[in-house]
Amino acid sequence: MRLDKFTIKAQEAVQETESLAHRYKHANLEPEHLLLALLGQEDGVIPPLLDGLGVPRAALQTKLERTLSSKPTVYGETSQRTLSPNLNNLLHQAEAEALQLKDEYVSTEHLLLALFDLKDGAGRILNSHGVGKEAILKSLSFIRGSQRVTDQTPEEKYQALERYGTDLVELARAGKLDPVIGRDEEIRRCM
Repeated sequence: MRLDKFTIKAQEAVQETESLAHRYKHANLEPEHLLLALLGQEDGVIPPLLDGLGVPRAALQTKLERTLSSKPTVYGETSQRTLSPNLNNLLHQAEAEALQLKDEYVSTEHLLLALFDLKDGAGRILNSHGVGKEAILKSLSFIRGSQRVTDQTPEEKYQALERYGTDLVELARAGKLDPVIGRDEEIRRCM
């Protein structure tokens, strides 16, 4: 597993996973830490993806925090936190998901897809909200379009038109469009 083949957001999620393990005083980094880190990326792909599918993020976060609080803690300074076998397998599964989608880098959506494959812990919590992997893939195809993850910052390119453009048709329907726009000829005649 090479972290240089992860997107910037995926690398940030893995780093936040370690911070969460430290905060909860856990010796191992677990998939639950990773899912909580993904949910915390407000400018990432995962929160709007789950919101669009009707998954209550607050309830999901509460369940994850409760699960993490119930895990054994380590007191004293632990110099190095290690990946649990579950998280290690999950990261390899995320690489497989990226290959399957013909992406060059592992992104946060690949991590989420791999989390859905887990039978317990974070996977069970995700699946308990009635959203399956197929729904995630369908929603991803809407967000990503036909784009592939070919660099370390693909999230900036997703839904760029919606993010940076202005929907003039929607503004006109809402009656918020200036009626002078596009009437250069009429303006010249008035002058």
